[in-house]
Amino acid sequence: MTITVIKNDHTGREVWRYTGRMLARGATWVQLEAPFNRPQDVVTDYHTFRVGDRFVEWYYTDRWYSIYEMHDADDDHLTGWYCNLNRPAVLDENTVFADDLALDLFVAPDGAITVLDEDEFAALPLAEPDRVQVRRAVDTITGLVESRQPPFDRVT
Repeated sequence: MTITVIKNDHTGREVWRYTGRMLARGATWVQLEAPFNRPQDVVTDYHTFRVGDRFVEWYYTDRWYSIYEMHDADDDHLTGWYCNLNRPAVLDENTVFADDLALDLFVAPDGAITVLDEDEFAALPLAEPDRVQVRRAVDTITGLVESRQPPFDRVT
């Protein structure tokens, strides 16, 4: 089954859309697979995102984050996890809606965590309860990584 992911900014305005293939679904989450589909590779200080890299993505209606497990386009080896801090996703039968709150975490295969876009997050006009939820979500993800809980159970 094809799922459309609609990434919104913090105000709920759409900024990116793509499709993936649903792998599994529960009452409060969906897991899908999608290729990295930007027009060209994106090189950063912490990771290179390559066109065609395979992403396994989890979206939750009861958590303030989503997780993307990334696999190399050439040989499918694990290249890390990208964790988006967002409001809980809204799921319908064929669509995921997620309001991005700018802050992100990159988790390397060895478990090293890089916090990204802190300045952008600080600049957003968010209510304090939303900021508290995001900080709690960062702590939750960090705890999952440190204790090697899924999907971070493959940290080396």
